[in-house]
Amino acid sequence: MKEYQMQENQIIEEFNAFEAIKERISVRSYSTRPVEETLHRDLKNYMETVGSGPFGTKPRFKMLDLKPLDKKELRGLGTYGFIKGAHLYILGAVKDTTCALEELGFCLEKIILKATSLGLGTCWLGGTFKRAAFARKMNLEAGELLPAITPVGHPADETSPANRLTRLAAKSKKRRPWTELFFGPGGNTPLTAKEAGPYHDPLEAVRLGPSTSNRQPWRVIMEETGKFHLFLKENKIYNRIMGKIRLQRLDMGVAMCHFAMVAREQNLPGSWKVEAGAPAHSGMQYIATWSG
Repeated sequence: MKEYQMQENQIIEEFNAFEAIKERISVRSYSTRPVEETLHRDLKNYMETVGSGPFGTKPRFKMLDLKPLDKKELRGLGTYGFIKGAHLYILGAVKDTTCALEELGFCLEKIILKATSLGLGTCWLGGTFKRAAFARKMNLEAGELLPAITPVGHPADETSPANRLTRLAAKSKKRRPWTELFFGPGGNTPLTAKEAGPYHDPLEAVRLGPSTSNRQPWRVIMEETGKFHLFLKENKIYNRIMGKIRLQRLDMGVAMCHFAMVAREQNLPGSWKVEAGAPAHSGMQYIATWSG
């Protein structure tokens, strides 16, 4: 029985999603070179037409240009402290409903991958920016949350201190191996790449996904070929410190986005559903099931 189901046409893209997933890194230092008008237009058009998340909720996005702001306003935004030189930001808001954070994570990651395909840098910011100040710029409506934002722009020279540290971190913070993330029926035996069959690349796309503090809280159990249950391995203290905005639920939206985009790109059938009588597994929270 299906409680929610994603529409098939929401994840067909004109860029190579798997390549963008492999190329994307977090960029913290940006060039003074402005984003060209054509790139700005392409990204804004994509942002405005990205549609709803996997369960039908449509987040609201806004592209904010900081250049017209005075120094006092800029200080008030407080973007992370180590984001350097970024003038454009994408802000994402969503109604505070069931699965809202997964929806926002799914849709914002699609926009980030589009930016990557255009040669632009981004950086997920979920916990360390002045939320109230950005909420005012977003004209946040009653019942909306502002879970995350991202700067957008041309990365600074790779020799800049911030980007050297970013690249060093990208090499040192290796992703968890398959044996810790993906499991066969019952969830007790690690899933091998051979057993994953044609779904190897969608699962690898999940493994490569960005997550808050690189905690990689997603776990996937393959019930049968083409049917996968997604779970959250939650760090409760870390995840709940910000009240309603639970950063690891954003991470789950990213995982769902990566799996869905690559599966569709490779003509693999299926969509995300929240099943009635959801499967349970000790120490984990059920999120959704991918099946045809």
